[in-house]
Amino acid sequence: MNKTDQHARSDHAIAMLGCFDTKGADFAYLRERLLAHGQSVITINTGVLGRTDHFPIDIEAWEIAEAGGDSLDALRQQADRGHAIEVMGRGAAIVLGRLAAEGKLKAVIGMGGGGGTFLALAAMQAVPLGIPKVCISTVASKDLSKQVGAKDITLVPSIVDVAGLNSISRRLIRQVAAATAAMANTPQTDLESQASKGRIAISMFGNTTACVTACTALLEAKGYEVFTFHANGVGGQTMESLIYENCFDGVLDLTTTELADELCGGVCSAGPLRLEAAAAHGIPQVVAPGCLDMVNFAHPDTVPPAYQNRRLYSWAPDVTLMRTDEAENRKLGKILTAKLRHAPAGAIVLLPMRGLSQIDDADGVFHFPEANQALFEAIKSTASDQVEVREIDAHINDETFARQAVDTLLERIEAHRAKHNTDMPSRSPA
Repeated sequence: MNKTDQHARSDHAIAMLGCFDTKGADFAYLRERLLAHGQSVITINTGVLGRTDHFPIDIEAWEIAEAGGDSLDALRQQADRGHAIEVMGRGAAIVLGRLAAEGKLKAVIGMGGGGGTFLALAAMQAVPLGIPKVCISTVASKDLSKQVGAKDITLVPSIVDVAGLNSISRRLIRQVAAATAAMANTPQTDLESQASKGRIAISMFGNTTACVTACTALLEAKGYEVFTFHANGVGGQTMESLIYENCFDGVLDLTTTELADELCGGVCSAGPLRLEAAAAHGIPQVVAPGCLDMVNFAHPDTVPPAYQNRRLYSWAPDVTLMRTDEAENRKLGKILTAKLRHAPAGAIVLLPMRGLSQIDDADGVFHFPEANQALFEAIKSTASDQVEVREIDAHINDETFARQAVDTLLERIEAHRAKHNTDMPSRSPA
């Protein structure tokens, strides 16, 4: 073993994963550059067809396949590339998740074409916020939002194919290796917030900005740090993901509009699991049906034919809002309470009786009291005993509503801390 290879099995290292069977030379150069920056490297082979003799492999492909629920021999015999990529991505995620839980990861870096990119991004889903995640990809310029999900992943276009070294690929790999090493060397303490009473996640849309701005000011005045998430689909997914990572002490979920997009096929859906993390994780939450009066589409010609005769409003040239009706709001009320039903810490739902969004007031284009009433009645009639529902005689953007929302959440946080005999935040650092 040469001098640089002595770094390979450190307990705190950069994980380099990819298909070493077909791209061994490319990964050998990446590893060489990481070692040159003083980094230790854990090499993880996700290639089904074989291995490489360019460098030592720490975690072999058969280990990844078995972690993913299959055997390497079976994958080779089946010769089903799509299935193999899915299995290896799942296995790599399990392995990376274990390394992260054991405190062995400084960063993760992957590299590849379409299949290699899918593998790397799938594996990186198991790595917590704050651990750098970098992928050099031939498809980085395409829409990879689904594959990236809510993770802090840096995508770098490979410019040329990842298929053998040349002057362009060498230069790019050198730069990315240097950047990854620098990110890996950033002390985790730099990611810590200043001393505060706790961290609060809050959801926002343009139509609830006034409410969230007021709530943020009130919470900061009380010594809390506030993290705002735009309820555009990705924002909701990110907030849910970070709740599961124990980043927050409370959730002020004022803008649950993504539920409407999930129900009606809008472009801002956060998926079927939205509004479930806080309940599952048992942290205090206050919820409001903010912007459940609307579903989001893009340009007007993207509105599905079934909705063309509905009440539509152009929020921007590429944003068309559709007003939810009574039937949809009854469904949304039931969906909302079902997601809160088993919250160990309980939940409080605040109903803004005078309007759900900026354009839902007495003079607003989405003013539709009957639809709102259908929503409120559904929430009240289907809420479990653990969920408290309070009617607030105010519009969601009124200062009165913001104050009651903040006061309610802080009361719930204090009660939660008293129950668990702690005065300090119990979450992990981001």
